[in-house]
Amino acid sequence: MLDIHFIRENADLVKAGAAKKLITVDIDRLLALDDERKTLREQMDQKKNEQNRAGQTIALAHGEEKERLLESMRHVKESFGVLEEKYKTVMGQWQELMLTVPNIPDMSVPEGESDADNKEVKTWGEPTKFDFAPKDHVELMTKLGIADFERGTKVAGFRGYFLKGDGVLLANAISQLALKHFASKGHELLIAPSLVRRETFMGTGYLPQGEEDLYKTQDGEYLAGTAEVATMGYYMDETLELNQLPIKLLAYSQCFRREAGAHGKDVRGLIRVHEFFKWEQVVLCEASHAASVEMHEAINRNTEEFMELLGIPYHTVVNCGGDLGLGQVKKYDIELWVPAEKTYREISSASYFHDFQTRRLNIRYRDAEGKMQFAHSLNSTAVPFPRILVSIIENYQQADGSIRVPEALVPFVGKVAIGNDAEVLGH
Repeated sequence: MLDIHFIRENADLVKAGAAKKLITVDIDRLLALDDERKTLREQMDQKKNEQNRAGQTIALAHGEEKERLLESMRHVKESFGVLEEKYKTVMGQWQELMLTVPNIPDMSVPEGESDADNKEVKTWGEPTKFDFAPKDHVELMTKLGIADFERGTKVAGFRGYFLKGDGVLLANAISQLALKHFASKGHELLIAPSLVRRETFMGTGYLPQGEEDLYKTQDGEYLAGTAEVATMGYYMDETLELNQLPIKLLAYSQCFRREAGAHGKDVRGLIRVHEFFKWEQVVLCEASHAASVEMHEAINRNTEEFMELLGIPYHTVVNCGGDLGLGQVKKYDIELWVPAEKTYREISSASYFHDFQTRRLNIRYRDAEGKMQFAHSLNSTAVPFPRILVSIIENYQQADGSIRVPEALVPFVGKVAIGNDAEVLGH
């Protein structure tokens, strides 16, 4: 959430930022409500002062004079009640509109309407070439017996899946390598809850706009689609010290997404499922644009390095304005090469928010002068699975249908290959 004083002083900039993100918000209406809110507050304060003065006078009055003053006081109370109800209505409208004001994108964010307009900023590796007709991950995993999509759908419904046998070993190996790699970057480890209160979703900016993609319980809680939500709530309503920053966390959680806005997209396999697992980088740093930019580049690079460890070709794109969320200032996507589709597919997003989330969540710190500041927040996918299996399975497939295990994963899997005649280490 942006500061209302900043919005008022930079209304044209805020409007331009919303336009770049293709988000419709009535800034003029918001400022008019803010004026009305402040006027009503002043009138209420005046009435309250009037009541206090009248109360002191009544305490000294007697007889008819006291009755007259009491009657006058009743009128003041009634008018105060009217003002209070109007204030509550205006305040509610003001708060609702404040939650829809988007953060301002960085100047380096390109113009564009969708992910088709994102700009490539880096490539690593060459798209994998085969001297045979490559298969997709669904066929490969099914034939190897390391995934069961048919029974997954039978049990869990649309987009359901089971990982089996060596598929489980491979997923666990990726998780173990991720833990080792990202923990070496100075991140503290967390296992975060997936069942999270509405307030935390509001604070991170996933609500109210993203409600259709969230699963909701009968108790009014939500299932999170990323550990970012719970992890950002960890320090909600707390005051930190400057020497604690930056706080770098690596959080693991089960994740859930309805994918309501993706009907008919990626209906086969592991690209877009309703239930998955993820390691997430979350960072709190001092309220400095330079610090945010530095941390943004670092956490994105952490994930690039991890993909290089796995030996999977990728490219990194900077997201255009129309592909940014409400709170994001800037975002990178890392996309891995998927041979069956002959294209790159997103595996990770890295974003920074300035104080957009921390202002909503009330996460502050005392700076060097002792002044209270809202911290800056950032997050980046470390690795999601089972989606990461798509690129590993397809890029490392062999002509006989077996899968070569990436060298970095061999110690965790205990095999150099999955499938026919796979060599087991130590045998």
